[in-house]
Amino acid sequence: MGWAKWIVAGLVLAILAAAGVIFRPDRAIRVATGYVAHNICVKTFVSGLDPQTIFTEASDRSGIRLLRPVLGFQLDRTGKTVDTSTLGLFRSRAVFHDGLGCVEQHGSKPPYLVRSDLEALKTPKTPPLLPEIAGPAVVEPSNPALKAALDHAFEEPPDPPFRRTKAVVVVHNGQVIAERYATGIGVDTPLLGFSITKSVVNALIGILTQQGLVTPSMPAPIPEWHGADDPRREIEVEHLMRMTSGLDLDETNSGFDRSSQMFLHDDTAAYAVNARMIAPPGTRWHYSSPTTQILARIVRDAVGGPEQTLAFAWRELFNPLGMRNVTLEFDGAGTLQGSTYMLASARDWARFGLLYLNDGIVGGKRILHEDWVDFCAAATLDTDYAAGFWTNRSEYPSAKGRERLGIPRDAFFASGDLGQRIVIMPSQHLVVVRLGDSVDPTGDIRGLGRLVKEVIGAVQP
Repeated sequence: MGWAKWIVAGLVLAILAAAGVIFRPDRAIRVATGYVAHNICVKTFVSGLDPQTIFTEASDRSGIRLLRPVLGFQLDRTGKTVDTSTLGLFRSRAVFHDGLGCVEQHGSKPPYLVRSDLEALKTPKTPPLLPEIAGPAVVEPSNPALKAALDHAFEEPPDPPFRRTKAVVVVHNGQVIAERYATGIGVDTPLLGFSITKSVVNALIGILTQQGLVTPSMPAPIPEWHGADDPRREIEVEHLMRMTSGLDLDETNSGFDRSSQMFLHDDTAAYAVNARMIAPPGTRWHYSSPTTQILARIVRDAVGGPEQTLAFAWRELFNPLGMRNVTLEFDGAGTLQGSTYMLASARDWARFGLLYLNDGIVGGKRILHEDWVDFCAAATLDTDYAAGFWTNRSEYPSAKGRERLGIPRDAFFASGDLGQRIVIMPSQHLVVVRLGDSVDPTGDIRGLGRLVKEVIGAVQP
């Protein structure tokens, strides 16, 4: 009923007003409205999904659910914008740019627009190095056990949290042997990877390392940190890769944390590099999207700028792998949104996984520096985080738990919010991709474990 909505709204606003002096809830609310606007924008205009369904799913998560009764959006298909607000307050806007996804607009200043001939970039001068992994049609599993594995991956529980699986692709010995997609999604549909994008930044750093332009052991080339008395000058590229920089950028996804509030700024990397030091580099781990955003700026500076970043990614990574349905997003200052916002089809995410399954070699050519894959799959300190990936090559309880679920000891995986996963299993010659919108706090890790275990059982002789 209408009166109930306003009572809830009044309670929410009263609570926020009481807390406002200390916690600045306005910023947290703007993080939420910005997140919803960006998701509706990119999933509508890039993925081609239904905006009302996107809104329902994007707002169905802890922290945002409290705002749902007073949260609304407006989509302009002509101007290709999405505006969100809570009772008309704390507005956020996301703007679509053809070929470049969406960018949040802060204030009246228009965001930097990367200008490149995307079609030319996507037209490789030579054939892809990676052999084709499937034909144009969806690959239906011929093995009944594989079919059952896909059936289970798309099952929904009777009660929340729902899994909302969007796509599963299984690649064995370099070929797709089974795949399935939710209604409205196909083999070419670009899907948001969230923090899987961090693993792509890892690959770009690996390519720069192979080319001799960057090394993990070098001091991070950040001018703001080079003062004689600045302790941040001790931060190395590897510390950023492993999230052990010691910077005050811990991520909690509460909306109140500095990591979440990075997205309230046009220049996300500038916000991140200005964080203070709270621990010596290499001594403390905490998950942190801003540290990957700093790496994205290092990539940008190493190759010469925003347009060069786009060209570099297509020339050195996507085209060699035959990745065709990819959208890279940039922030308002022209830095790759390397922490969160890349879209690709499920098959393209699988192609990316094959680069790491094959030790960084594609078609006989080394793309990633020698030993890069093992380096990036090795655990950081006493955690199960590696360098741009999560890993089972660890004694950490979560790694042991995944192993008990059926994910092999040598496995490592790219992982994004809401259960986006690319699981790489060298011992099994397997890559398994699962994409969806699961609000389970673990990203439906049990469902992933069951999928992987059943796929391994199906392909074993």
